[in-house]
This record gives sequence, C-alpha cells and structure tokens, in this order.
Amino acid sequence: MERSGRGSPRIAVIGIVCVMAVGTAAIFISRTSPPLAEPAVQQEQTGEFGGVSLRIEYATTTEARERGLGGRTEIPENYGMLFAFPQDDYYGFWMEDMLVPVDIFWLDAQGQVVFIMADIDPSSYPDVFYPLVLARYVLETAAGFARSHHIEIGAPLVLKSFPSVTE
Repeated sequence: MERSGRGSPRIAVIGIVCVMAVGTAAIFISRTSPPLAEPAVQQEQTGEFGGVSLRIEYATTTEARERGLGGRTEIPENYGMLFAFPQDDYYGFWMEDMLVPVDIFWLDAQGQVVFIMADIDPSSYPDVFYPLVLARYVLETAAGFARSHHIEIGAPLVLKSFPSVTE
C-alpha cells in the first residue's frame, strides 16, 4: 500500500499547537499560583512597649535572624523586630546591610529590658554590639524609640506569648 506524504505537515502543525497550548497553560499556572512561602516566614503580633502599641515581626529561624532588618529603607515608628534565641547568652548584633539607624533592646526570658544600645548608625559596621548581661530576646526598633518613649532597663515588652526558636 502506498502512503501519501500529505499527513506529515498536518501532524507537525498539530504537534506545534499542542506544544504551544501546554506552554501557555504552564505560564498561566505559574502566574496565577500563589508564590511559595519563604523558608523562614516570620510571624507578626501586636505588643506593648513603653506604653506604645507595637507591631512586632518575629525572627525565629537562623535565616530570619541573619537577615533581620537588613535592606529595609525605613522602619515605621510603631514597628519592631523581635529576635528569638534558644537560650540566654550574650548575643551580638551588627549593622551589615542596614540602611537606617536602630535602637536595640536586649530582653530576658520574661521580656524585661536588660540592656539598651540606642541610635546605632549603619556606618558603625563592622562593629558588633553586645549586651553586658545575658539575654534571650533582642528587639530592634527605629532609632530614637528608646529616647522618645523613655524606655529604660526593666521596661517590659508585653506580648500574649513570646516566640520560640523554630530552627
């Protein structure tokens, strides 16, 4: 039986259309699907510090603690990042990748301020700032927060519950 070559272009066109349809579907799905969560998703909670309601972002993983507030061009007045650690220690902080100055508060396991470094400028990097006493948590806020809200040693950070380390 003799075959005609007429089916070959038709099959090629059908193949190209199928490839284009699959490619279009893949692009549509990738653009409409929610993005994958970052491995170090940070939780938020509202707390009270120095008589001010503060929106607090948690840094509970190694990756989140290392990233911290680095790269941010501003820190709102009513915002803080709370770094949670697995045990009490002398945790050092530096200003690598920081673009704005901050106040840093070291807190004990009950959330009481045990040490403060205020108005730390990004130009201080590579200096590392350590507390003089053991701490479990560290809170960073916009520079000037300690001064404007009269935060002193012993001031409590009030939260419904304190975060624990997740990694």
